[in-house]
Amino acid sequence: MMTASPFTALCLKLFGVIFILSSLIDFLTLAIPLNLRNNEWQLGFINSVVERGVVPMLGVALIILGYWIDSALNADPLAKKSVFDLRLPTYILSILLGLLFLLVIPVYLGSLNEAKGNAMSQIEKGAGQGREQVQRFLDQVNAFAQNPKLLEQRIAQQKQILQAGQVQGAALNPQQIAGLSNEVAQLEGLRQLSKDPGAYRKRIDQIKAELEAQLDKRLQKAETDATTQALKQGLKTGLTSLILSIGFATVGALGLRNVISGADRR
Repeated sequence: MMTASPFTALCLKLFGVIFILSSLIDFLTLAIPLNLRNNEWQLGFINSVVERGVVPMLGVALIILGYWIDSALNADPLAKKSVFDLRLPTYILSILLGLLFLLVIPVYLGSLNEAKGNAMSQIEKGAGQGREQVQRFLDQVNAFAQNPKLLEQRIAQQKQILQAGQVQGAALNPQQIAGLSNEVAQLEGLRQLSKDPGAYRKRIDQIKAELEAQLDKRLQKAETDATTQALKQGLKTGLTSLILSIGFATVGALGLRNVISGADRR
């Protein structure tokens, strides 16, 4: 067992160095091409770095464990006489990584908040377009009231599209089919009410209220989903980065203090 401990310690140190170097190369590769002004690039880069943050931490742990085996079993006297000691650069790197993972938290949260704002703007824009479509449909319905023949043509046209199962050469999807079927049903109902202007006007107001309620419901769901997604990403990446920062900084600071105190005693 004594003859195996130097080899075990050496393997742990070697694997630790490999883990650290490979992770640093990975971080550098992720940063290429550098685009700090791009909000999506910042979020993707920080997410990727934080997700891989355990790899260099494992490397630090392996190096420390290798030196602990050396000192505990006194199995590698040559390592004690060696001028180059991996522990000092490992502890310094650990402190730097702890600082890095701490600093990326406000940057990430700021980028995430900006991305959420952009998503909300897109949602509002889509809602505005939806309201315009509703208004165009209502204007069209009003035109049908003034021209019954136009209403008949519209019903026949939509039924023909449903029977063909395609529009402009493209097959209808289930959502389009449902929308067209609903429109035909509404138009046929309006045709029956066209003989009573008061009932016709009431039905139009009812259709408008239903369409606006559906639009508001979709808008509220989209905003809730965007807020929930941003909160989940912020908590996951922010807390993980904080944990990594505390882990790296603690190991680095304690290890550096032990190295310095050990040098003072000598």
